[in-house]
Amino acid sequence: MNMRPSRRRPGRPVGASDSQPSAAPATPPTPPRGRRPAPERGAERGGRAEVAPRGTCWLYGTHAVVAALSNPRRRLRQLLVTGEAQATLEARVEGGLPIQPQRVDRARIDAICGRDAVHQGVALLADLLEVPALEDIVERPGPVLLLDQVTDPRNIGAILRSAAAFGAAAVVVQDRNAPEETGALAKAASGALEVVPLVRVVNLSRTIDALKSHGMWTVGLDAGGGILDGASFRQRRVALVLGAEGAGLRRLTREHCDEIAGLAMSGDMESLNVSNAAAVALYEMSRPRGE
Repeated sequence: MNMRPSRRRPGRPVGASDSQPSAAPATPPTPPRGRRPAPERGAERGGRAEVAPRGTCWLYGTHAVVAALSNPRRRLRQLLVTGEAQATLEARVEGGLPIQPQRVDRARIDAICGRDAVHQGVALLADLLEVPALEDIVERPGPVLLLDQVTDPRNIGAILRSAAAFGAAAVVVQDRNAPEETGALAKAASGALEVVPLVRVVNLSRTIDALKSHGMWTVGLDAGGGILDGASFRQRRVALVLGAEGAGLRRLTREHCDEIAGLAMSGDMESLNVSNAAAVALYEMSRPRGE
């Protein structure tokens, strides 16, 4: 985000450019409350991948799978591991593995996740997480992040990771313009998907108004306002709104925010990737007094 607002046109993004057959249950699982059934798919990138049954996804990578195995809210379906990965999981999951692993070779997991996926020898078929209601997440402490049509699953995963690190209550996305829960998203989140609720809503502007009705102060991260100062919000509950890749906050989204603020940047760069902007903003909100 730019620390020199006068050099940028209003509406330009804060920093939102993108970087960046298996066994199935006999009866397909019922999609969680609030979640439309995901189309059957495998990995998003790299080679041809096997598909997961509707209402489920393949999670891969040590951090993502360990977190899912340790999450009592996850319904687990099938765990595939290489010999080395099994030993790693057994050492890291407290109390033992909650599901019997099936030993396979690496090529089997490549076929499920795609050749480019860094799966580390482990793949877990699990039901999609239940989507919490907005009324549930406002009871949780910490700021709320709202993403205005951010579409890259790796960016959303990285934002979830920062949200977990800085104690955010939830990440909210617009259902129609955000990716489904996938292995790529969970891998980028590095376990945070199991910790920070990912809330899907139909209308972001109405959601901003709903958060206001619960006493939250909504701040859109974009040019055209002042500099985000975490200390000034110490007595208020805050929701941070971040714009989409390439377009920034939409006009209607900006208009529904209580205020617009940017990030203080001392260098020559005018913007940050949206996940980096989220991390800097969350740090600013949590910065101890006196810094």
